[in-house]
Amino acid sequence: MATVNTMTATTHYPAAVISESIESRTLCVLVDNEPGVLARVIGLFSGRGYNIESLTVSETEHEKHLSRITIVTRGTPMVIEQIKNQLDRLVPVHRVVDLTKAGPALQRELAMVKVRGQGEPRVEALRLADAFRARVIDASNESFVFEITGASDKIDSFVNLMLPLGLVEVSRTGVAAISRGPEGM
Repeated sequence: MATVNTMTATTHYPAAVISESIESRTLCVLVDNEPGVLARVIGLFSGRGYNIESLTVSETEHEKHLSRITIVTRGTPMVIEQIKNQLDRLVPVHRVVDLTKAGPALQRELAMVKVRGQGEPRVEALRLADAFRARVIDASNESFVFEITGASDKIDSFVNLMLPLGLVEVSRTGVAAISRGPEGM
């Protein structure tokens, strides 16, 4: 699974567009699993100055050689529509779904969080990990590595609480999302 949490492209909005509210959207893109497809999708974003906040890619239908790209991006409703339309026109793209607007959807992210500490900060890190249902997946006398799964804002909160306790490093998978109910993408 390939993952990118944040790309450095900045988004430029015309003055008339700034008055519209900027929203976070989760787009799922079904594509052929072939070389260069991800580069074309990312190129569409970077070439137009759109930011990608989270990007997750994995083959989902091995027999049909299809991959699912889950992209979290921000923009005005007009910009998001433009992104969806441009993605739809790419040749290896089979379908683009805006999970934020398509109905109820589930979104989760996994993170590994390394915290260094001894004494009281170590005990506090373990207490907070328990409260957030994070699992210890590695431990030494001087550090822990926690595994936490959940919504991105939950992971953000956990990471922020670990900062003063000796946060060393964070590795995040990016958002995986799927619509609720019996229908597929």
